[in-house]
Amino acid sequence: MSSTFVGARVRAVRAVADEVRQVELVPDDGARAYPPGSHLDLALEIDGLPVVRSYSVVGAAPEDGAYRIAVKLLPDSRGGSRRVHGLAAGDRLELRHPTSHFELDPRRPGYLLVAGGIGITPLVGMAEVLTRQQHRTGAPVRLAYAGRRRAAMPFVDHLRGLLGDAVVTAAGEDGERLDLAAEISGLHPDGEVYVCGPPRLTDAVRACWAAQGRPARRLRTETFGTAGRHPTEAFDVEVRDHGLTVHVPRDRTLLAALHDAGVEMVWDCLRGECGLCTVGVLGDAPVIDHRDVFLDAAEQEDSTRLCACVSRAVGGRLTIDTGFRP
Repeated sequence: MSSTFVGARVRAVRAVADEVRQVELVPDDGARAYPPGSHLDLALEIDGLPVVRSYSVVGAAPEDGAYRIAVKLLPDSRGGSRRVHGLAAGDRLELRHPTSHFELDPRRPGYLLVAGGIGITPLVGMAEVLTRQQHRTGAPVRLAYAGRRRAAMPFVDHLRGLLGDAVVTAAGEDGERLDLAAEISGLHPDGEVYVCGPPRLTDAVRACWAAQGRPARRLRTETFGTAGRHPTEAFDVEVRDHGLTVHVPRDRTLLAALHDAGVEMVWDCLRGECGLCTVGVLGDAPVIDHRDVFLDAAEQEDSTRLCACVSRAVGGRLTIDTGFRP
C-alpha cells in the first residue's frame, strides 16, 4: 500500500455503541481492497501538533467505496478519540490507505478470536472472512469478546449473525469473565488465536496459551501500544538537566507537558513505537506505566528509561534526564 497521505471526505458518522462512533471515510482516489485485520492512518492536529493516529478498519472490504473505522471515546485519550468523535459528515481530512501487521492465515484448521472492548474492530473483518471460508473448509471459528459494559460493546448482533452460538461475550459490570483456558483448550492443536485488546487481556491469553504448551507462533496479537495497565493520574516530574519541575495533568502526556514548559524534545510517532522521545529515569522512581512497544519487557521492568509520548508515572515524583547538554 502507498505510504502517501491522500485527501478524504467523511461520508457519515453514527453511534454503534455507547461512546463508540463509526466513521465512514471516502478517499479522493478511491477505496482499495485490504486484508482483514488492517488499519489506516489519519493525519490530525491535536493540541497544536500534527500527529498520526491509527485505527483498525471495520469489515472485510470497503462499503460502497468507503472505509469504516469505529472509535471509542476514551477518558484518558491523547486527543485522537476526541478529535474523531468531533467529525461530522462533509468534513475533510487526510488518510493513508489500509495496511496490515495483523494478517490472517487462511490455512489453519481452527480459529479463536479474542477481543477486549474496542479491540473488536479488526476482528470483525476476520470473522466475516472466516465465516465464508468455513463453508468451504469446515474450519471452526469461535469469538470470545469481553467488555466492561454490554452497552459499550459494538457489533455483537452482527457477529452473532455470522457465528451464532460460537460467539461468547462477557460484561464486567455483570460479573462475567471469559474462560480463556477453556476457549483455548477447545481449539484444534494446530489452530490459531488472534487477540486484540488491552494489555491485561493479551497477557492473560499468553499465559493460558503457554500453560497449555501451545506454540508461540500460533498466537497473533494486535498491539494496543498506548493502553495502560494502571489508571491515568497526574504526576510531577523533575527535569534534572533543565533544573525545573513540570506538572503533568492526567489529560496531557509527559511529552506534551515538557513541550508546554519549553523543554525541547525529539519526537516522531507519538504512539510509543519509534523511541525517539525516550528519556532517562533517575533515582528511585515511582511505578512507571510503560505504554510503549519500543522498550522490551526487560527494559520496561528495569525502568531506567521511558517513552515520554505515552508512558506515565503512577503517583509519586519522577526524576528524568532528557539528554540536554548546553
